[in-house]
Amino acid sequence: MELSMMLDYAGDPRRAADEAAALEAAGLDAVWVAEAWGFDSPTIMGYLAARTERMRIGSAILNVYSRTPALIAQTAAGLDAISGGRALLGLGASGPQVVEGWHGKSYDKPIGRTRETVELCRRIWRRETIDHHGITDMPLPPEKGGRHGKPLKILTRPRGTCASASRPSAPPASPCST
Repeated sequence: MELSMMLDYAGDPRRAADEAAALEAAGLDAVWVAEAWGFDSPTIMGYLAARTERMRIGSAILNVYSRTPALIAQTAAGLDAISGGRALLGLGASGPQVVEGWHGKSYDKPIGRTRETVELCRRIWRRETIDHHGITDMPLPPEKGGRHGKPLKILTRPRGTCASASRPSAPPASPCST
């Protein structure tokens, strides 16, 4: 069995990181970083990656309304690279209080958005050229105001567990799996 805990997200993030490093030394396996309407979790996760050596570091959660699927995939791949494969990507819809009240987005299609984000993240990590039209359009089509976009693939090469999580055979609990 593995042990994990939530990082205090309403206080001083540097103090919380100090506590996480001490808990790693005591044997904690993973820490989860929430954001709600406080500091963004990827920034704190990157700081934790630099402050710890073996502890896995997860987002709890990155909501699928405040970031595009492409940005979520880029962020997870970057965190996985700088942490040496210790990133855990927690995705979800959050709730209307945060999505509508803080981010100013309509809280619509939460399951569909989450499902589409998972699919697009995996495709991006496989370095597929993305031409997708659903809840999210990649690239933005002319009828929605797109003029210069074209299908792209991620410039960098995801390594470690993000790359393996993009393969269907990856274990569901691996870091960066969704």
